[in-house]
Amino acid sequence: MEAVVPEIESVLHETRSFAPSAAFAAASALDSQRLAALRRRAAQDHEGFWAQQAATQLDWQRPFDLTLDDSAAPHYRWFVGGRLNASYNCLDRHLPERAAQDALIFENDDGDVQRWTYAQLHAEVCQLANALRALGIDKGDRVVLYLPMGPQAVMAMQACARIGAIHSVVFGGFSAESLKDRIEDAGARLVITADAAPRGGKRVALKTTVDLALTEGCSSVERVLVYQRLGGCVMDPMRDVWWHDVVPQQPTQCEPEWVESSHPLFLLYTSGSTGRPKGVQHSTGGYLLGATVSMQWVFDLRPGDVFWCTADIGWITGHSYVSYGPLSNGITQLIFEGIPTYPDGERFWRMIAAHKVSIFYTAPTAIRSLMRLGDELPLRHDLSSLRLLGSVGEPINPEAWLWYQRVIGGGRCPIVDTWWQTETGAIMIAPIPGAMATKPGSCTLPLPGICAEIVDEDGQPVTQAGQGGLLVVTKPWPSMLTTVWNNDERFRDTYFGRFGPRVYVAGDGAQRDDDGYFWILGRIDDVLNVSGHRLGTMEVESALAAHEAVAEAAVVGRPHEIKGEAILAFVVVRGSREAALKADLPRELRDWVASRLGAIARPDEIRLVEALPKTRSGKIMRRLLRAVGRGETAAQDTSTLENPAILDQLRGS
Repeated sequence: MEAVVPEIESVLHETRSFAPSAAFAAASALDSQRLAALRRRAAQDHEGFWAQQAATQLDWQRPFDLTLDDSAAPHYRWFVGGRLNASYNCLDRHLPERAAQDALIFENDDGDVQRWTYAQLHAEVCQLANALRALGIDKGDRVVLYLPMGPQAVMAMQACARIGAIHSVVFGGFSAESLKDRIEDAGARLVITADAAPRGGKRVALKTTVDLALTEGCSSVERVLVYQRLGGCVMDPMRDVWWHDVVPQQPTQCEPEWVESSHPLFLLYTSGSTGRPKGVQHSTGGYLLGATVSMQWVFDLRPGDVFWCTADIGWITGHSYVSYGPLSNGITQLIFEGIPTYPDGERFWRMIAAHKVSIFYTAPTAIRSLMRLGDELPLRHDLSSLRLLGSVGEPINPEAWLWYQRVIGGGRCPIVDTWWQTETGAIMIAPIPGAMATKPGSCTLPLPGICAEIVDEDGQPVTQAGQGGLLVVTKPWPSMLTTVWNNDERFRDTYFGRFGPRVYVAGDGAQRDDDGYFWILGRIDDVLNVSGHRLGTMEVESALAAHEAVAEAAVVGRPHEIKGEAILAFVVVRGSREAALKADLPRELRDWVASRLGAIARPDEIRLVEALPKTRSGKIMRRLLRAVGRGETAAQDTSTLENPAILDQLRGS
């Protein structure tokens, strides 16, 4: 049996640091002193800290009796005895002061803009909630949402929450088979979908996919509610109902269903790009608190902000920082159904200028793809409304971070690089932008009340700066997952099986620097074992991306009879791929990585490709790359692959 090397070696050395400007810090709700006080309170009394946050940040119909029940760990119950409603907290409580304020600004694929005030959004959510009740949906019933990215998706989530139904959003790019699996696992009684959706000038036939999924199974589904977005779908008169036939006729008031804090708010199935799907279950009270306070702390919310998170509601980022966090805090947000490159590569920058976006939160993959188009496009637009930038989804390489800060932020906007997961529910490690310096590529420090640590394979703390290990959370937090739907054993084994029921294992590798800042090294299963050295793929990717000819890179391991694993890099170049091949860029890049990280990190092979395999949400399908590198047939679901024609190029054919 092969011996386990107890730590991940870090070979990335990034020392640049950027402090917030004096003006930014002075205007922030959390400066360094207030942040230090929050951290002290959390360290001195973990449960008392979260009890205070819950009591002051959320509205309760009945106050909670017990902050935390840990008697059945790892099945933690937060705010026991308390009753609340997530939709009430997102809408009703803002009406006295914000009824006329914009809640949602929606720009569609063609550039048309619609707005909903808090009063209007409340009325439409109530109508939809009443319609769901009329269709027989009750507290605890599961409702699957297979919708385009738009206001109706937010309304559907809020309407489910309003009546105590459990929503499960399935990303609108998943195949019929993937949709069927999720519907059947959840036992959904209702599916809410749209006839079709525009995306980048193309038509995505959502209802057709639903029909195919239901033809193949899903006996639990009784009705399908269809929103008419584009027209032209087949309706089953015995099962399907049009949104416009049943929703607008309903009353604009709907009494919320007051639920226990631990009542499930939603199920979210992990995406097909990360292996076999599992239904991550989140509670109402704890999850909503995490989304609410992290939104305040990390995004430094101020009156008049226009917040734009580009994530689709099919992913956890779209749940926490589109559907719940912004509305719970009563701010105005922008929603967009399209892609960043349609009709051209200026779409994001045009929208920021037009809507005066002040906080922009997007993924490193989007940043890198737009960076590849050059500085000229964003510089054509007035981005002066921006005051804060965010990154989410995977570690951001330093070069992309610096471009984002310099070109998009004009050198004046702090960047909040956030680490969290579907399972954590809310941001866990991130800068507090007015209180601390940031470093390109580091998510900095855990938020107040979050006890993150780095340990070795035996669970012992890693204390040496620059030494990698396993990222764990050693105390429960309110927004944590409560179980895996219908599979408690998988929940315990996956997340708490390694070091006991009180230590959450994130599955990521990380290291800390001399200032204690966290640097995420990538998924543990993305760690390369080269000649006995365990290297994080993110560091090799960052070194490649620092080369002026490279737009984006992804690194995987493949079997090697001598070294154990060889490093295979897929690289998207700036400019012509053919010219780069003629110039023998792969050889130059191999030497470049070795010069920056050391000979052990030199890639064995570099394949120049036109694009990386990504889901339609912009997430790199790394399992697919690993399969390609090993010469295996991809067994995972590739229905969400944005560019299926790229597979032959990835294989080197």
